[in-house]
Amino acid sequence: MYIDLTYSGLAALGAGIAVIGAGIGIGKIGSSAMDAIARQPEASGRIQNAMIIAAALIEGASLFGIVTALLAVFK
Repeated sequence: MYIDLTYSGLAALGAGIAVIGAGIGIGKIGSSAMDAIARQPEASGRIQNAMIIAAALIEGASLFGIVTALLAVFK
């Protein structure tokens, strides 16, 4: 099977950007959630649930980007 290096390089770049973006997004969510819990400890359960849902959506989007990049390599 022949793999063009252009597609491999672009796929690696795309996968890397997806992972970096997900890391930044989840970090911002965690930081904001900790600030919100520090301000209103009685709402920690609702804040934590919202944080977990948002983090899961970001992970799903980054996984979609990685799979798309791998499909570009092995087309």
